[in-house]
Amino acid sequence: MKKLIYIIFLPLYISYSCSSDHARPNILFIMSDDHAYQAISAYDDRLIETPNIDRIAQEGILFTNASVTNSICAPSRAVILTGKHSHLNGKIDNNAKFDDSQTTFPQLFQKAGYQTAMFGKLHFGNNPKGVDDFLILPGQGNYINPKFIGKEGDTIITGYVTDIITDLTLNWLDSKRDKEKPFMMMYLHKAPHRPWWPSPEKFAEFYEKEFLEPETLFDDYSGRGTAAKTAEMNILTHMQYMHDSKIRPETLKEMDNVQPEIKYIRGETVVRPGPDGFMRPFSRANEDQKAKDNITLDKINNDFKNNWPKMNDKEKMKWKFQRYMQDYLATISSVDDNVGRVLDYLEETGLNENTIVVYTSDQGFYLGEHGWFDKRFIYDESFKIPLMIKWPNVIKPGTTNDEMVQNLDFAQTFLEAAMIEAPDDMQGESIIPLLKGNVEKWNRDAVYYHYYEYPSVHMVKRHYGIVNKEYKLIHFYYDVDEWELYDRINDPNEMTNVYNNPDYKDIVKKLTEELYELRKKYKDSKELDQKYLY
Repeated sequence: MKKLIYIIFLPLYISYSCSSDHARPNILFIMSDDHAYQAISAYDDRLIETPNIDRIAQEGILFTNASVTNSICAPSRAVILTGKHSHLNGKIDNNAKFDDSQTTFPQLFQKAGYQTAMFGKLHFGNNPKGVDDFLILPGQGNYINPKFIGKEGDTIITGYVTDIITDLTLNWLDSKRDKEKPFMMMYLHKAPHRPWWPSPEKFAEFYEKEFLEPETLFDDYSGRGTAAKTAEMNILTHMQYMHDSKIRPETLKEMDNVQPEIKYIRGETVVRPGPDGFMRPFSRANEDQKAKDNITLDKINNDFKNNWPKMNDKEKMKWKFQRYMQDYLATISSVDDNVGRVLDYLEETGLNENTIVVYTSDQGFYLGEHGWFDKRFIYDESFKIPLMIKWPNVIKPGTTNDEMVQNLDFAQTFLEAAMIEAPDDMQGESIIPLLKGNVEKWNRDAVYYHYYEYPSVHMVKRHYGIVNKEYKLIHFYYDVDEWELYDRINDPNEMTNVYNNPDYKDIVKKLTEELYELRKKYKDSKELDQKYLY
C-alpha cells in the first residue's frame, strides 16, 4: 500500500516542483531615482556612457515610449507596487498617505512561493508588505553613511549609498536567499536624486568634464501656456548655490554680488541660514570622507570665487548647468558601475539564465531642457522613463520597441511572467506579448497621465492628459483652465502649443473624446478632481 501511494504521488510532486519553482523565472527589478533616459547611452550617448546598464538593452529589449502615470517619486512607486493609478491607490502626491491595506505585487509573489527582498530606496512606508527581507532608506535617505530601516531595527552603514545598496543586494543573493525557491528582488537606488552627491572618485573625475548643452536651455516658454512660465525649476533662478552647486557658505559670505541662499516652498521664497543649507550629505561624512571630498570642493569654490563676479546671467546659467551635469552624471556613473557588479554576479553564478532583469526609473528628469531641472510635467523629459528588460531565451537580444507602455504595467507583467494570477482591480496591461515579439497582440494606442502636487515645491500646476505616438493633449486646471496640444512628430522638443491652431482642429476633437474615454476607463473623474483639491 505504501508503495502504491508513493507511485501515485511522486509524479505529482515532480510536476509541482518543476512548474512552481525551477520553471518560474527569478525577477530582479532595478530602479533608480530620477534617472533621465537622456543620461543612458543606450538612448543617447552625448552626455555619458553607461556600458553596464546598456548591457540589459543589448541582451534584451529597449522601450522608447515607456512613461509614468504621475511624475513624482512616491506616487510613481505606489503605482508600480499596486498596478493602479494614483487616484485609486490614494498616493496622489508625496504628502498623501498610502493605503497599506491594498494588495501589492510583492505580497502576491510571496504568497505564490517566491522569496522576496528589497534593498535601497522605497521612499514611503517603513515596513513593506510581502517582503521577506529588507533594508530601506527612511524617506529620501542619505548619500553618505546612510541610515537603513530593517526588520531587526535601524542601522547606519558607513560608506557611499550606491555601493552599500549593491553590497546588501549581492550579500542577499549570495548568502541569504533560499536556493530552492525563485526570488523576486527589488534593488532600488537613491541616486541620482537631488542633491546629486557623487563618490569622491567620481566627484573629482566629473568636475573636470564639460557637457553638451541642450538646444532648449534658454527657452522663454513663448510657445507654451501659464504652467511652464510659472514653474519654479529654472537652473539659474531656482537651483541653490550650496545645496546643489556645492558652494560653501563662507565662500558666499566673501562675495558681495551673490544673492542669499533661498528655498522655494509653495511659491514663496524663504531665506535659509547658510550653514544649515550647506550640503547636508557632507555633514554626515567622517573626517576621512570629508578630506577626500574637500579636494574637489576646494576646486569648485576657488573657480566660483574667481569667475562668478565676471559673469552675466547667460554665463551664470551655463556655469550652473555644468555644475549640475558634473554631479548628476557622476552619481549615474556609480549606479552603472554597481549595476555591472550585479550583472556580473548573475552571469558568474549562472542565475542569469533564468532571471528577468529590469532597469527603469521612477520618472524622467530635466537635464537643462527648457532651462529646467526636476520633473512633474507631462512633457517628455519627465514623462518618459528608461525601460529595458532582458529575459534569456524569451526576449530577442537587441530588440527596440516604441509602443506606449507605462509603469502601471509592471505589476501585471511580472505576475504573468511568474504564472501568478493578477487581481481584477489592477489597471495595467501585461507587456509579455511585446517581450515575446508579438506586437500584433498589443492593443493600447494611448496612455493617461495625471499630476496633482500643486501648490507645492517647484509650483508645477495640476494637469492630466492623453499621449499617443503622434500627439499629446494636456489640460491644466486648479487655478487655471488651459489646454495644450503638442505634435510629437513635427515638434519633438514640444516648443509650440498648437491647441488653437485651426490645422489641428480635428485632432483636438478626436483626442478630447479619447481623453474622456480614458478617464472613464481608469475611473478618474471631475468628482475626484474636486476631492483632491486641498
